[in-house]
Amino acid sequence: MNSRRTFLIGAGGAAASHLSAQKALSANDRIRIAVLGVNGRGRDHIGGIMKQPDAEVAMICDPDLKVARKRAEEFQERYGKKVAVEQDLRRAFDSKEIDAVTIATPNHWHSLAAIWACQAGKDVYVEKPGSHNVWEGRKMVEAAHKYKRIVQHGVQLRSSEALQEAVSLLRKGVIGNVYMSRGLVFRWRPSIGRKAPDKAPDYLNYDLWTGPAQMEPFSQRIVHYNWHWTWNYGNGDVGNQGIHETDMCMWGLGVDTLPRKVTSMGGKFLFDDDKQTPEVQTSLYHYPDQKKLIQFEVRHWCTNEEGGASVGNLFYGSEGYMVVKGYDTFEVYLGQKREKGPSKRGGGDHYANWIKAIRARDTKLQNGPVETAHLSSALAHLGNISYRLGRQLEFDPEKERFVGDKEADGMLKRDYRKPYAVPEKV
Repeated sequence: MNSRRTFLIGAGGAAASHLSAQKALSANDRIRIAVLGVNGRGRDHIGGIMKQPDAEVAMICDPDLKVARKRAEEFQERYGKKVAVEQDLRRAFDSKEIDAVTIATPNHWHSLAAIWACQAGKDVYVEKPGSHNVWEGRKMVEAAHKYKRIVQHGVQLRSSEALQEAVSLLRKGVIGNVYMSRGLVFRWRPSIGRKAPDKAPDYLNYDLWTGPAQMEPFSQRIVHYNWHWTWNYGNGDVGNQGIHETDMCMWGLGVDTLPRKVTSMGGKFLFDDDKQTPEVQTSLYHYPDQKKLIQFEVRHWCTNEEGGASVGNLFYGSEGYMVVKGYDTFEVYLGQKREKGPSKRGGGDHYANWIKAIRARDTKLQNGPVETAHLSSALAHLGNISYRLGRQLEFDPEKERFVGDKEADGMLKRDYRKPYAVPEKV
């Protein structure tokens, strides 16, 4: 496979695109979108995009042709028309018929796919986490800015009307001085057992599926969903479901940088299986200059709720606390007696917000801009680095490097497998 992209580069150095060639879309033009990765979250992407009156799914891409063809059949049955099917996501970047892409691949592909899309002049909706490591997340931000692309991070909480109101209330002092946030990811994650290496099926392009990651023997323990629990491809639950909550922690707490001190510990206490990532993990992220703290907890299997939430956030202030439940609900409790304060439930359409920003060519309209993809993902990555090294770390958020720690710095970036390498200069 060719490592060079085949899209056109305009005279000004920016990638030429279907959108830029038209300069502006008329109200009647539909934004044509390719969905990359359709085994899991990609199914929601298809449904979410097809609900938009001015956008449509025009292509489905997946290295597993069996999955891709099944989704295409479902698409035709539901919407009464055919959709293009490709095994190689690069065909979407090369196509002049595609205006934008959504990325629901495994984590190790997210940043590279987003960068290649930006270079090809496509706008991007990228699933959480936006990156597999800290370094490539920053490169994704650089690419979005350089090629003037609308890159939306799939953190739907940001489009919830209730949670937008919750953050507004926190800023106005509803619980006083907000000094700490907690993220909760208590999900039922059973044992994945042990599975030996096997032969990849003919319908799966395993080289393409592996992409930027280091090549490992094919095994059903990683393809499809359980790659989340292998460091080569995933980031554990703090980097899976947890990115919604790391993002909410930072958003509600009002911090827009990475912390200066990080410590994390945990382990596997439940199952003797192929998981490499922890079943139980507690991370602390300290912002000493701002006198703020983020706590993050991952628990698998049997556990209690906290504040009435098993997946969500808690914010602590000098006058009370706030509970964020799931994706669209908050409750406030005030004073020593925990008297009920404001509460609300209400969602929003994160895909519609992305489409609106694309049409206006205005990143200010985005609820989940590319910076959130980098920072909320990087917060999880820093916790995982501390966990894997088994010690507290000091971090320089301006340089995005650890302080005097070459071993930790070595884990900010991965060894990329050519030709699937994130470029130093995007």
